[in-house]
Amino acid sequence: MNKIKIPKNRIRKLKTFTLGQRPYELQDLNSKKSKNNLIDLSSNDYFGLSRDKDVIKASYQVSLSEGLGSGSSRFITGSRPIHKLLETQLAEWLNQEKVLLFPSGFQANIAAVQGLANRNSIVIVDKLIHNSLLVGIRASGSKLVRFAHNDLEDLENKILKFKSTQQSILIIVESLYSMEGSIAPLQEITGICKKYNVELLVDEAHALGILGPEGKGISFNFSNEITMITGTFGKSFGSGGAFIACNSKIGEYFIQTSGAFRYTTALAPALAAGALESLQKIKSHKEWGINLLNKSEKWKKEILRNCSYQVKGDSQILSIIVGQEEKTMLLQKHLERNGFLAVAIRPPTVPLNKSRIRLTISRDLDLDILKNFISVLKAFK
Repeated sequence: MNKIKIPKNRIRKLKTFTLGQRPYELQDLNSKKSKNNLIDLSSNDYFGLSRDKDVIKASYQVSLSEGLGSGSSRFITGSRPIHKLLETQLAEWLNQEKVLLFPSGFQANIAAVQGLANRNSIVIVDKLIHNSLLVGIRASGSKLVRFAHNDLEDLENKILKFKSTQQSILIIVESLYSMEGSIAPLQEITGICKKYNVELLVDEAHALGILGPEGKGISFNFSNEITMITGTFGKSFGSGGAFIACNSKIGEYFIQTSGAFRYTTALAPALAAGALESLQKIKSHKEWGINLLNKSEKWKKEILRNCSYQVKGDSQILSIIVGQEEKTMLLQKHLERNGFLAVAIRPPTVPLNKSRIRLTISRDLDLDILKNFISVLKAFK
């Protein structure tokens, strides 16, 4: 362990926050100030459902009847009625035959890749996919091949390069990329996969609840062409845990063979209940996703109009590109001193000289907050 050295400018510190009084506010417990409230521009709780009274009540009531934790895996005593209810209703909403729950999105993605690929597989991925998917590829023993972000020509060329090898090919993309806020051209990607008869895995973590028809994800219109979808309840659903969605044949195969499903303590009943209540709210408020995207577009236009930074993102995720890592960290501190929690993203998460302030726009943010943020951003020198 003494041989392991981390460069000083790469060291991350864990910071502790508690909820503020307002729905978009966090209290920074790391600050020397007795009370340092920050407007949260970094959380993935896009609809604020983690604080919703109905969601919390549903979680609490199930905890009283089923216990706080599951106590074991789904194959022993861990399966609860709330697990089956959430799986059934989510499958119906997504028009999928089978949904299986997992304790985390990281775990669901590892399981998905391991279930669809092995050491005889070629896995061709968008270069910006999440680390959890890369870990799954390494664990599967398959060969990793990357294609340029959202570059359809490069994707097709990579498929052609390995199609003649007779090895199975799996394509992996995200529907909405968390660092760029960019959206995958799924219609074209599914067409390419169908043309060459290759499997496709789509991670819908950041899109679910917001993008696609009624928030059902970008995959929804192309679900017949997609082998498997993964998603999480830890973002727009405001809960915790994750899932895979697929046809019944693949789903049963996962139940019988997936170590990540079989050998882990089942998702806490309280989190499943919270996710189910959030699902009902998202289904009942079909306008939420559209309104959030419109709000995010307003933020992007106003920042571009008033500031000299490049702003990336076509969704509720926006990235203010600063470039230099040190300058980006100084900007983060400047924003915090002025009441905004907007976290700097730097290498190795993003390429060198592409450091950025990543903003996640949530439903509760109003235009006064936007005006104040722009004023603070302009004051940074």
